[in-house]
Amino acid sequence: MTDAPTPRTVGQLRESGHVQKPLRIEIRDNLLAELAAGENPWPGLHGFDETVIPQLERALLAGHDVVLLGERGQGKTRLLRSLVALLDEWTPVIAGAELGEHPYDPITPESRRRAEELGDELPVEWRHRDERYAEKLATPDTSVADLIGDVDPMKVAEGRHLGDPETIHFGLIPRSHRGIVAINELPDLAERIQVAMLNVMEERDIQIRGYVLRLPLDTLVVASANPEDYTNRGRIITPLKDRFGAEIRTHYPTELHDEVAVVRQEAHLVAEVPDHLIEILARFTRNLRESNSVDQRSGVSARFAIAGAETIAASALHRATRQGEEQAVARVVDLETAVDVLGGKIEFETGEEGREGEILTHLLRTATAEAVRGHFRGIDFGLLVDRIESGQMVTTGEQVSARNFLMGLPVLGESDLYDQVCDRLDARNDGERAGAIELALEGLYLARKISKESGGGETVYG
Repeated sequence: MTDAPTPRTVGQLRESGHVQKPLRIEIRDNLLAELAAGENPWPGLHGFDETVIPQLERALLAGHDVVLLGERGQGKTRLLRSLVALLDEWTPVIAGAELGEHPYDPITPESRRRAEELGDELPVEWRHRDERYAEKLATPDTSVADLIGDVDPMKVAEGRHLGDPETIHFGLIPRSHRGIVAINELPDLAERIQVAMLNVMEERDIQIRGYVLRLPLDTLVVASANPEDYTNRGRIITPLKDRFGAEIRTHYPTELHDEVAVVRQEAHLVAEVPDHLIEILARFTRNLRESNSVDQRSGVSARFAIAGAETIAASALHRATRQGEEQAVARVVDLETAVDVLGGKIEFETGEEGREGEILTHLLRTATAEAVRGHFRGIDFGLLVDRIESGQMVTTGEQVSARNFLMGLPVLGESDLYDQVCDRLDARNDGERAGAIELALEGLYLARKISKESGGGETVYG
């Protein structure tokens, strides 16, 4: 954040050469400047480059209000919050003004009176762009007063006449004058509340208990919603939907690397989680989205994979602490802990009751097998399979440290099989090497080359 500009009165502001811009022109100019410079105006958003982002950019250039439609966990809120970066870092406002009007253009009766009385001495404050973004989670108990405003009984008690426009306490949308107001889960608003927004969206005036104030509000209204064919809590009324200039459908990442990038970016990990485990979680999530056993109308949120990564990291830290390991590194054995706690985040189709755990386990094994094929293609595991078939067993689990796991591996003579496996996953320390070889063993089990038994905190390949 840079320091705010120095002008502190309207006179000083004019002398500085400051030019007032309407909000939509400001956003348009800043967006065009970033695009012309080859910069990315949307950092942290993955998988939207060819679909959602171009549509949103065209809507902003056209000056449209925008509603994003999509299932849960598709990044709608993050995308709305990223709009803040397209505002000027600092903008002048009338000091003490309730609606943050531009010093050149007061719109409320009080601000106009002050401008006439003080002239060039009208005090100016500088507002950072972060303060020009307001967000409201729509809930059924949201009132017209919350969004639009209401008569303030305290101002009436002070002696003002009830018909005085200065008795009005403004709501969220008027207070977002010269800024962005975002409404999450718009269909949850009661229909009568949505009706109250009609004039704000089109005529840009507000109506409160019989008052009609012709306030030229300069506000960009953006909203998010689940598709109407899914949400059971309400809908966007047709007149309000018509007032949004752009309706943009979001989606889950279509490419695996975008799914992985989202998890890496959003997950707060308390231990090291190797890339191949993040990949398995990403594949697992994508398999769930394609499964006929899962209710696809509700979607499988990106938060599922994020929570999974955080869970297996916690499992690794738990094991490392109990086993006295210096470094906590997640391994394949930790994936089972994710299945145990994440089932409640998925909505299954009717008729799948009682099979939830079986479905999750099957799809996780499918994801693991896909990752094994992708990473270990071309490696000959015949020697390791022969050693295990001859009676040697490999023990792992939450009670087995990485060092003990590596020491318990079958001796393969002069073979560099273990090194090949570790090189494919760029495994360097004991935890990473144990995780790589454990993934190979799990792949052999899933390919029906060896067997596996679990119980008592241990997993035995044999």
